[in-house]
Amino acid sequence: MSYKDKVITLEQALDMIKPDMNVVTGLGAGEAQLIMNSIHTIADRVKNVTITNCLSMAHGDFLSEDYVDSFNIDGWFFSPPLRKAFKNGNISFIPNHLHLAGWKRLAHVKPDIFVGTASMPDKHGFISLSTSNTYESQMIEKADVVILEINPNYPRTFGDVEIHYSEIDYFIEADYPVPALPDVEPNEKDKKIGAYIAELINDGDTLQLGIGGIPNAVAYALKDKKDLGIHTEMMTSGMVELIEAGAVTGKKKTLHKGKHVATFALGNKKLYDFIDNNPSVMILNGKYVNDPAVIGLNDNMVSINTAMEVDLSGQVCSESIGHIQFSGTGGQADTAIGAQNAKNGRSFIALYSTAMVRNPETGVKEEKSKIVPLLKRGAIVTLSRNDVDMVVTEYGVAHLRGTNVKERIERLIAIAHPDFRDEIMKEAHEIGLIFDK
Repeated sequence: MSYKDKVITLEQALDMIKPDMNVVTGLGAGEAQLIMNSIHTIADRVKNVTITNCLSMAHGDFLSEDYVDSFNIDGWFFSPPLRKAFKNGNISFIPNHLHLAGWKRLAHVKPDIFVGTASMPDKHGFISLSTSNTYESQMIEKADVVILEINPNYPRTFGDVEIHYSEIDYFIEADYPVPALPDVEPNEKDKKIGAYIAELINDGDTLQLGIGGIPNAVAYALKDKKDLGIHTEMMTSGMVELIEAGAVTGKKKTLHKGKHVATFALGNKKLYDFIDNNPSVMILNGKYVNDPAVIGLNDNMVSINTAMEVDLSGQVCSESIGHIQFSGTGGQADTAIGAQNAKNGRSFIALYSTAMVRNPETGVKEEKSKIVPLLKRGAIVTLSRNDVDMVVTEYGVAHLRGTNVKERIERLIAIAHPDFRDEIMKEAHEIGLIFDK
């Protein structure tokens, strides 16, 4: 069967979705935008369809409370639309470490349909999964039906994302732009944190960076470094800036030398243009890229992640506000542990020292410390205190590797906001975290 014989309409694709089916879509920009932005139109004829997604970029009409009987949404990583619609009662989070997310989900439920995105076929008939292979190829292998939105705007990438068109059941020809994330300009706190981290990064180190003001500030502060490498969960726009500045070459990498390795790419158009037909970029299966044992094969590996709250024993909450799910574990534990497995590896957890929090009694926002004696009630521990290495705020770096709890208390309070240090130490004594001789 030729490629053209496999092309169907959006309406034909939607007709394949039946009640009680399990539908999985790609991560981030790899999500099937046409299908997911139109799936609400079949709500009147389907019930109990479970949609599994991750960092969804769709506009979210299917998340309306009008469709709660038609669709259940299971998310590996909450995006703003899922957070907003969570109260509707048909949305739930899938606890996971990114490198295990795909196969653990498959151990629980097999997808009836996988819907995703792809670049156009090349002259040999191969398409590319383009922006993500975090779990996509695992789902394609197990799904009963695979439908890909094939799109000339999607970059053709290399790694283990290449699939011959004959292996795919159906294609929808699409022409929308690749979903992008706006660039986040670092603020003064970001720049201070970025500078502290940059001081501890050496020429030749291999990096994992996330996205946002702090990681962008770190990237900016690294432009004068030499021969850095990339082995990361997420390929970002900031990494392209480092490559173009000459700071990243990959020449010193001990794994995939000279290659920029990621499991997905999400950022601006410049990023997508850079990875298109670029053999220096490898988009590889998340089960491999984020495996801590694989990450540890990179000598001088550096992992940089952000957090919402850190307690005085070193427990890191990066995904919830109290018990309310905000985002997800993602690859934080994968990369933090993996980096510390590496020869001369290091892991950073970065956060602002304070946040503005609404007082539930007065309704007024108040400044609160993010270095706390105890995490909020019900807070999710994203990174165990056993796996924390260095914590950074705009007030400095707390080196926690190998330290006892008393040392951690002292070091973490030293990077808390000065206005809260005495209060934090007082509470630590009151609840018995520390005693004076």
